[in-house]
Amino acid sequence: MKLLRNKKLFGDVHVTKDFLLLLVIGGLYSLSVALSNTFVNVYIWKQTGNLIQIGVYNLTITIVQPITFIIAGRIAKKIDRIIVLRVGVIFLALFFISVLLTGSDSGKYLLLLGTILGIGYGFYWLAYNVLTFEITEPETRDFFNGFFGILSSLGGMIGPLAAGFIISQFKQFYGYTIIFIVSLGLFGLATVLSFFMKKRPASGTYLFSAIIKERKRNRNWKMVTNATFFQGVREGVFAFVINIYVFIATGSEMALGTYAFVNSIVSFVTYYLAGRYIKKNNRMKAILLGGCFLFLSVFLIIFHVSYPIFLIYSAVIAFSYPIVLVPFHSTSYDVIGRGWKASEMRIEYIVVKELFLNGGRAISILIFLLSIALFSVKSALPYILVILGSGYLLIYFFIRHINLKEIFS
Repeated sequence: MKLLRNKKLFGDVHVTKDFLLLLVIGGLYSLSVALSNTFVNVYIWKQTGNLIQIGVYNLTITIVQPITFIIAGRIAKKIDRIIVLRVGVIFLALFFISVLLTGSDSGKYLLLLGTILGIGYGFYWLAYNVLTFEITEPETRDFFNGFFGILSSLGGMIGPLAAGFIISQFKQFYGYTIIFIVSLGLFGLATVLSFFMKKRPASGTYLFSAIIKERKRNRNWKMVTNATFFQGVREGVFAFVINIYVFIATGSEMALGTYAFVNSIVSFVTYYLAGRYIKKNNRMKAILLGGCFLFLSVFLIIFHVSYPIFLIYSAVIAFSYPIVLVPFHSTSYDVIGRGWKASEMRIEYIVVKELFLNGGRAISILIFLLSIALFSVKSALPYILVILGSGYLLIYFFIRHINLKEIFS
């Protein structure tokens, strides 16, 4: 396939058309999510005022998503990964259509909405991760992950601030309706772009269980899946609690949008630097550094809550996440690339990895639900955040045991 090269934008990295299209589709997804998902949980909170219901909604997503991954993996193995990507985008669009149709009664349909979103996430991320593995090479993965992070951060800068402004200008839920419609349009555009990508059919037997058993034979793979589980432990509760926390503290969607804007502008810079300067020989140090900062950041918000403190917290985690995720994702793909029958089993590897990620998320949310059911939110939340907030730090203690000579030789 013809290679594309822009010295100014991409430096010495050679890219193909599919490489660029995958980045753009990922960027559109990120912008859509930044516009709407920042506020979906707040939207539900304003209707229900119940953290347990919001927790159940997010738990539904994390349970449905891995089940969908298994099904999507089988489809991707038998048909085409691009079709799986389109199905995911279509279900994500259906989620916003459902939210628009249910309107102010969305709180009554949380299990249905969580199921639709979980299916969308499952199909989309299975396809996107497999395509990332196929389209990138070990030499371009750090760049791809870094540049994708830049696009995600750009979406994060534009989306929440614009959405917060729009929502604040309208009474009731009219502003939410507008941003959900815009998100729907962005997913539609992503679907159209997917038709310009090369078809990628797969063949062979779907050996999902064999890749789970491979953890016993391949220590590197076992360490990656263990680390991925603890990645999910942090993400499960932090994905929704902090946004609601900020909204409760300020009572303003615009304040939440500004919080997300600060997060994204710092993340934008850090992803750029991480993509350019984190190399194979310093990945482990980067993961440890980022994990330490993410764990320590929790202590900013458990003793004294104020909006300025939330903005500082937002900047700290935005600096830390890329430093962990860029090298961690690249290392994970490199381990898969050197795994048993990697070229034939890449779909199965991605499915198993996502099962561990969502397993961690589900455990995280279950701990949260159990804690607030037994104790008051005010007394339980600080302990929950400290315990679950250690997830990214624990990634290092598994990744450090990976034999780098095996994956780089």
